[in-house]
Order: sequence, then C-alpha cells, then structure tokens
Amino acid sequence: MSESAGQRVGEPASRRVGEWGELEARYTSGVYVKRPLVVVRGEGARVWDAQGRAYIDCVGGHGVANVGHCHPQVVAAIQEQAERLITCPESFYNDRRAELQAELVRMAPPGLERVFLCNSGAEAVEAAIKFARLATGRPGIVAAKNGFHGRTLGALSATWRSEYRQPFEPLLPGFVHVPYNDAGALDEAIGEDTAAVILEVVQGEGGVIVGDGDTLRRAQTLCHERGALFIVDEVQTGFGRTGRLFACQHHGLEPDLLCLAKAIAGGIPMGAVLIGPRVGRLPGKGHGSTFGGNPLACAAALAAMRVIEEEALPQRAAELGAFFLSRLRQVASPLIREVRGLGLMVGIELKRKVQPYLEALMERGVLALAAGPIVMRFLPPLVISREELETVVRAVQEVLST
Repeated sequence: MSESAGQRVGEPASRRVGEWGELEARYTSGVYVKRPLVVVRGEGARVWDAQGRAYIDCVGGHGVANVGHCHPQVVAAIQEQAERLITCPESFYNDRRAELQAELVRMAPPGLERVFLCNSGAEAVEAAIKFARLATGRPGIVAAKNGFHGRTLGALSATWRSEYRQPFEPLLPGFVHVPYNDAGALDEAIGEDTAAVILEVVQGEGGVIVGDGDTLRRAQTLCHERGALFIVDEVQTGFGRTGRLFACQHHGLEPDLLCLAKAIAGGIPMGAVLIGPRVGRLPGKGHGSTFGGNPLACAAALAAMRVIEEEALPQRAAELGAFFLSRLRQVASPLIREVRGLGLMVGIELKRKVQPYLEALMERGVLALAAGPIVMRFLPPLVISREELETVVRAVQEVLST
C-alpha cells in the first residue's frame, strides 16, 4: 500500500478527479453515480488512481476481477488472439469458441451439456428466461424477493428492488416474487403456468444473503415435479467466488440453466448460459448475439479458467474467506448488526446508511461497495493476500469506530 493512499481526507473532489474526471463528467450519460476517483491502472488486488495512489480493491469490478487485475496469462492470451482474429459470429465455427464451450461443460455441474455465449450477466439471464419459455411453452417465472438479475427489461422483471423497477414499469407480465429461503412460498407459487424458477445461491445486491441448501434443493425438486425449469443465477458467485468453482456445488444442485458472466473472462465482457437436457435442443433463429462468443473474449476466458484451476482460486477463496469473516466478526463496533458471507463474498450489515462509511474506507485506501442501503460488500480478487485482508480489516475497524 502506498503511503499516500490514506492521505486524502478533506481533499477537494475536483482535485481528485482532475481533467479526466471532469471530461467524463461532462459527457457521461448520468446513469451512474460516480465516486471522486479516477482509476487508471490495476495489478492483482490493487488499483491506482491518476495521482499514483494505491488502493486495495474490494470492489473487483463488481465481482469481475477474480483472477486479479491484468493477470499476465490473461493479458498474453488477449494480445496473442488480437493478432490472429478478434471477431467471428456464430454463423461460423471458431477454434477458440469450440475450445471454450468444451471447457465450460467440463467444469460445469453435472448435466449441463451445451453453451450459449453472450456479453454480460443481464444478457445471460434474458437468454435463460427466453429459453425456459421456449422449452416449456409456459409464460410464468418465479423469482425471489431481494433478488437481482440485471437491468434489461426481462432481467429487470425478475429483479426485486423497487428503485430499479419503478422507473420502467410496466415490466414483463408473468413474474412472481416470493420470499427468499422460503420453501413453502415456492411450493405455492410454482404452478402449471410456471416456465422456470430463477434463484441466486447467494443474493449479492440483495445484501449478501446466503441461500439455504434445503430450500434450494426443494426448489429444484418442485421444478422437476411440476414441469418447470430450474435456473441458477451465478453471474456474481461463479468461478470460485464462494469457495467452490460454482456456488451451486455447495448444495449438490444440478440446474437446468446456469447463468454466468462477470469473472468468466478475466475482465473482458462475456456471459454464458449453460444448458441441460430438460431444456432440449433450441431451434435456430430463436435467439442470438452479434458479439457473443467472439474469439477475443473466448481466448481471455480460456486463460482465466486456467488460472482459476492452476492457482486453486476456489480453495483460496474458501480459506481466505473464512479468515476474513472471522477477523471482521472480531471488529468491535456498535454500528455492526451482522457479518455474513460465503468465501470471498462478504457483507457487513450496519445499523445506519452505508455510503458515508464506504467513502471513509476509500479515504483510507480501501475500495468496497454497497449491497442495498445498509450493507457494506466486499468482492476482492481471489488472489488477494492475507496481509491485504488484514489491512482491510484495520480500515473497517477505524471507520466503524469513529
């Protein structure tokens, strides 16, 4: 950590963002609420701002940077592929795409045997919803309260929080939300018109709420019994984040459709839906994506998955996550209501609004993010060191003790 990382209290925002921040502020859409920080470089679990100050990055691109920023193997794969072929639509076969699809099926939970490639988590959810309706001929989708599945119209219809939904209503019909971890509510909601149930194994945006294994397995059983498909959204939890390669492996789940994105390609935009036999073979012209499965993203994904396996990052996340949770639970502060999480997906629920404390952490050289109004969320790269996590814990202790 650079010594200057914490020396920013009271510095004017205009000086922090400089000319690049001012330029972006002038032309940006306004959709994003931005912090006064211009990030220009990253390596491992750290990023640097335009003034050369270092930060421990527990935002991690909202869970994208599992293998760390600019991992050398991912960088090399991107450079090599960019010199060969960058784009190739799925109307043709491609070597990198074929290799990636085979690798994803090899690594996947049992029963998932085919792959649809796209560009983001929301696109993966959109595709899964469409595939479920197409395969079953039914319109209904059951989702969970406090769940988050994306901001495109179909994914937003499955998402719960009103601040995301209300500006764009009316949304798609046929969506029902039930309490999370409530098997009885699922039993009542899944009927003859239900195409699919979509659930997260850990609700990320919803507050880092860990799913109950018995309830998740019951959801899968009910889907099988009633002719619906079981969709597991692992956009944020996939590729080692929770201490297993996929979070559904904690509970022995075998989803019909598995939605992936974020960490899949080491920082390059990519999403995927892994497809099981209950979906059936999808007809041509039913769906598509111009950039989905482009060779550049596929090469990056292959490199990232090699890193995840070679460096045993799921096991690392399990071990460091247990350490991190234990240390955070030792933080003495009347502001803390609960510390919870799975692997290196960790949340601290506070008794007050979280935003001022995130800003105070940034002043001390630690970047974290919110999960709802009162939960501080940590999604560090899985390559983070124990010493860096100790620095994060000390910063949390400082900001929650003032």
